[in-house]
Amino acid sequence: MRRRGYAVRDLVIRAREGDRDAFSELAARSIGRLTATARMILRDEYAAQDAVQETFIEVWRSLPGLREPDRFDAWVRRLLVRACFKGARRSKRVNAVEIRLTAGDEPIAGVERDLDIHDQLERGLARLSAEQRAVVVLVHYLDLPLADAAQALGIPLGTTKSRLNRATSALRAAIEADDRKPNLARERIA
Repeated sequence: MRRRGYAVRDLVIRAREGDRDAFSELAARSIGRLTATARMILRDEYAAQDAVQETFIEVWRSLPGLREPDRFDAWVRRLLVRACFKGARRSKRVNAVEIRLTAGDEPIAGVERDLDIHDQLERGLARLSAEQRAVVVLVHYLDLPLADAAQALGIPLGTTKSRLNRATSALRAAIEADDRKPNLARERIA
C-alpha cells in the first residue's frame, strides 16, 4: 500500500513536468472513482462524465502549479466538486418521470426490501441540492472525515457540519414524506 503512494507521487511529479504518459496513468487510476462521485452528486450520467472531463482538463492545466504532490487526490477531488457545482448550475434539468416496474415472478427474499430502501434513498437524494448531495456523498459514500470533505468543498469545517446536518434532515424528511404518500392515497380510496 505504501509503495502505491510513492508510485502516485512519482506519477504526479512526472505529470507536473509535462509527461503525458504519467498523466494518462493518473487519470486511468482515478477516473472510475471520480465518475462514481460525480454521478452521485449530479444524478445524471452525461453531466457526470462532463464534470470528470472538465476536471481532467483543469488538472492538466493547473498541475504545474501543484506544490504538494502528496495532496494530489484531495486537490483533484476539490476540482471535481467545483466542476459538479458548475454543471449543476448550468443544467437545471427538468425532473424525470419515475415509472415503477414490477416483475411477474416472485421476488427473491430480501431483495425487494433492499431495492425499496435503495429507491427511497435515490428519491430522497434527488430532492437535495447539488451542494447538499455533495457533502452527503463525500462524507457517507467516500467516507471522508469532515475536515477532508470541507477541504474538497472549499468551505469551513463548521459550514460543512451544518450543511451535512441540513442535508441529513432534508433527506430524512424526503424519505418520510415518500412513506406517507401511499398511505394518503389509500385513505382517499377507502
